[in-house]
Amino acid sequence: MATPISIQLNPSILSFPSNSTKAQFFQPNDKFLLKQKSNSSSRQFSSSFLQQQLPLHQLASARLVAVAAAAASGVVETVEDKLPADLHVTETQEPNSRIRLSVEVPTVVCEDCYKKVIKEFMRRSKVPGFRPGKNVPEDILVGFVGKQNIQNAVVEAILKRTLPHAMSSVTRNAYEDSIRIVTKFEDMEKTYLSLNCLRYDVVVDVAPEIKWKPDDAYKNIKVVVELDSDIDAQRASEKELIRRHKSLGALRIVTDRGLQVGDVAVIDISATTIEQDGSDAKTIPAAESKGFNFDTEDGDNVLPGFRDSIIGIKRGETKSFPLVFPDSWKQEDLRGVHAQFTVACKELFYRDLPELNDSIAERLLPGCSSIEEVKQALLQRCLEVEQAAKDQATDNAILDQLYKMVEVDIPQSLFQEQGRQLYGAQLLQLQANMKLNEQQLASLSSPRAVNEFLETQKENIISIIKQNLAVGDIFTRENLQFSTEELVKEVQNSIQEFQQHQQEYDEDRVKLQVQEVLEGAKVLEWLRENAEIQYITR
Repeated sequence: MATPISIQLNPSILSFPSNSTKAQFFQPNDKFLLKQKSNSSSRQFSSSFLQQQLPLHQLASARLVAVAAAAASGVVETVEDKLPADLHVTETQEPNSRIRLSVEVPTVVCEDCYKKVIKEFMRRSKVPGFRPGKNVPEDILVGFVGKQNIQNAVVEAILKRTLPHAMSSVTRNAYEDSIRIVTKFEDMEKTYLSLNCLRYDVVVDVAPEIKWKPDDAYKNIKVVVELDSDIDAQRASEKELIRRHKSLGALRIVTDRGLQVGDVAVIDISATTIEQDGSDAKTIPAAESKGFNFDTEDGDNVLPGFRDSIIGIKRGETKSFPLVFPDSWKQEDLRGVHAQFTVACKELFYRDLPELNDSIAERLLPGCSSIEEVKQALLQRCLEVEQAAKDQATDNAILDQLYKMVEVDIPQSLFQEQGRQLYGAQLLQLQANMKLNEQQLASLSSPRAVNEFLETQKENIISIIKQNLAVGDIFTRENLQFSTEELVKEVQNSIQEFQQHQQEYDEDRVKLQVQEVLEGAKVLEWLRENAEIQYITR
């Protein structure tokens, strides 16, 4: 959804092309701010560009140029400022949801702007021999201020005054900060001097049209959600009870027997491949470990057959045995590999555990007086975790389907903004985890680093944009709503979080982001209720 904008010209909008424009990033806190840098031959509408080549005795006149142009254009440009004649505007659709506006300003409008500029110069200039504010013959005024400065101010005033009118047909759908005048300032000057009119082209990114494949495809979503068996609440609560019970016991050294289920062994592990063709065996680094604490009750988490192969091993003994990595093994390059394992037992311990009865309930979970209470409380906690994980997995599966159902011509400005937000979030997380110094932060914030991220994460950024646009479209189509109370509460929570971390924030921006989050939550809730969802456990 495009952000409504008000047209107020700034140097980035009024920057004209020479050869190229480069983007430089700076991150004060949690935001990336885009600064436009122009080559020395570029012209910007500010007093600075007029002062660059002027001798000191002309600086006063140069400062007046920007002031006079701003005053003559009305300072704040709006479409309510009636023009003496209509503009001729031609719209051309370009790739990436960009529109080019070719604007022709008629002579009568240019003349009106010229008169206003002259009047403003006359009011503000201190011409020798004339009292301030009094009428000065035009030729004397032009000679005092400088013909070139007058022309610059008139062109600037025309642009400032006419751009809101030229943009009126697309302003509502335009993306903020995407407006750019692409006609060179020198070319506009030449047109104005030779024809007494002005022509310029403006490009702007607009909210893209979303096409569903087929139409209303989101109403017939079918998803299969894979759930990890580890999040099963019953199993998870039982494991947690065992873990807490173990934490109350002490480890004792085994002296008179071999390894049993329930023991903990400190072992060294090495492995080599068993080559079927008789070639030399190769080491398997991923399977090697020194001083590994192996809890035999966690046998499900290791290679099938590993625990059974070392049952009975004693302290100081070594065992060697063959195993095959299953086809479901997480590390793909080891699937189906035949391996010869060698395990050396360094230490062997058993657990001296207190009896699992009501007398230790308080120690297992404060506030509980019986083992049954402990079990129920742990189960309830695990049920909440299971539901949260289930909801998250469902949302991910739905969103993964959603972005594949839409066709969107993504504006470049939207792609860059989303990419920078993702990169900024990652950089903040990295800074929080690693405490980067200024040099490291500067390197990671450089244009090269950001551009590399945008390139390598292009597909991910595009999928996120498609998801966001699809969610916004569904919110509008289905007339979904959230309450004002929800919005106010979440905005207050977000602002409090910024304040707690002593971070700068823009309240309007926070409100907009909270609205997007609430919209997304309502859409996902609606989709979960209306989608056909199948759950499978892996």
